[in-house]
Amino acid sequence: MFYGEYRHTIDAKGRLFIPAKLREKLGEEFIFSRGLDNCVCVYPKDEWEKFTAKIEELPMAKERRVRRFFYAGAYEGTVDSQGRVSLSQNYRGMAKLEKDVVIVGNRSHLEIWSAEAWEAEQTYINNEEITEELIELGF
Repeated sequence: MFYGEYRHTIDAKGRLFIPAKLREKLGEEFIFSRGLDNCVCVYPKDEWEKFTAKIEELPMAKERRVRRFFYAGAYEGTVDSQGRVSLSQNYRGMAKLEKDVVIVGNRSHLEIWSAEAWEAEQTYINNEEITEELIELGF
């Protein structure tokens, strides 16, 4: 399970350091995919399989765009000897990942946000809104 918030920087070659405890949970190979909120998602292979199995259950007429959204730019990643991963230029551009980033645990996967976008996202999250959403979800 992934949780927590980690602040790091991307180097000039598009590499990002991943903390050791997160690397252990990711495993040796993992999948980078587009996130819904202009962030980059990183899934351990087993969680990626669970996620994509749900997509495969959707009716063909509905799933084609969802498949394209998540699969078109997805790629396998590995960690180098320095504990870094390489982020594709496409994803760095899409998520506006230039230097300062935040790695966020989101239970089954990690999200990589630009520090600026993460701060903006935090303005949308407040106790009252979360309480309302939990009530709607039956909590």
